Amino acid sequence: MTKKSEPWYIHAILYVVIAILLVVLIKVAIIDPADHIQKEEYYRSESILRMDNIRQAQILWQKKNEKFTDNLSELVSYVKNDSTVQQLIVGIDTLTNRSTNPFKSLTTGEFTPDSLMFSPKSHKPYNLQIDTTVTIDTVINRRGKIVRVDTTTVIGSLYFLECPDGYGTVGDLESPTLRNTASWE
Repeated sequence: MTKKSEPWYIHAILYVVIAILLVVLIKVAIIDPADHIQKEEYYRSESILRMDNIRQAQILWQKKNEKFTDNLSELVSYVKNDSTVQQLIVGIDTLTNRSTNPFKSLTTGEFTPDSLMFSPKSHKPYNLQIDTTVTIDTVINRRGKIVRVDTTTVIGSLYFLECPDGYGTVGDLESPTLRNTASWE
């Protein structure tokens, strides 16, 4: 019995299909995950830079107003328009000959105040909250009678900043020792 051979074009088609599947496998298994990891690292580092700049803006705001703010729009407007902040951004320390700019440059280049509003990945605004502390003090005379009850409300002595994409936090609403502490440091 003689065995009939298959036509050559069937083998050629199978080799082409195997080559295409190999290219797709390499793309899906090696190239795409590397791109994803690179993008995720960019978003993480960019978000950390922006949150650090928000922290610096909050510190400057607190020095001027003696409290923190929970309004990112006000904070951005303050950084853009306040003459003291603008002098810090362009100023140079006369002793060390270094820049007095408290803001870090973003990975895309220069610092822009509008970048403080949104996370680079999802373009959602950062979650910024301030605390409200109510202190109640009772004043009692020598006979044990209540003279008065003093209530003091302090707004904005602490703040909490959170990235909507989960890349970190700054500050704490309960502990003054964590006031400007970042989760990535």
